Amino acid sequence: MAEDRYQRGLEKLMELTLSGEDNPAGEMEIGESFKDVAPDLTKYVVEFAFGDIYSRPGLDNKQKVLTTITALVAQGKPQIQMHIKTGLDVGLTPDEIIGCIMHLIPYTGFPSVLNALSVAQTVFAERGVSITKTDEK
Repeated sequence: MAEDRYQRGLEKLMELTLSGEDNPAGEMEIGESFKDVAPDLTKYVVEFAFGDIYSRPGLDNKQKVLTTITALVAQGKPQIQMHIKTGLDVGLTPDEIIGCIMHLIPYTGFPSVLNALSVAQTVFAERGVSITKTDEK
């Protein structure tokens, strides 16, 4: 059973990150950098987060990643950078990502949104993408 979860998690990771078998996590940190202090962290991340949660039916990959971005903006977590990259990988447009972040102003506050926009701006510059519209009134 655990092997099934791990394999399902690896397959979902490759689907989300557009990576191959040699590096299924792509740019996503899944605990590999903590092997010296928490050697089983990667197993938990792959099995639980991707084998169980991300593999659930009900939402497509775009919706799952947009939901993740929303949660990370609300919490002000640095992992938002890799999930913005993943969002682009699964087909979210820069407009959708920015639209999501801007929509969070009344719920998370300006500081959280400003921080997330700064991260998005950096990722978009690295990827050579930009938004195509604004919500100016």
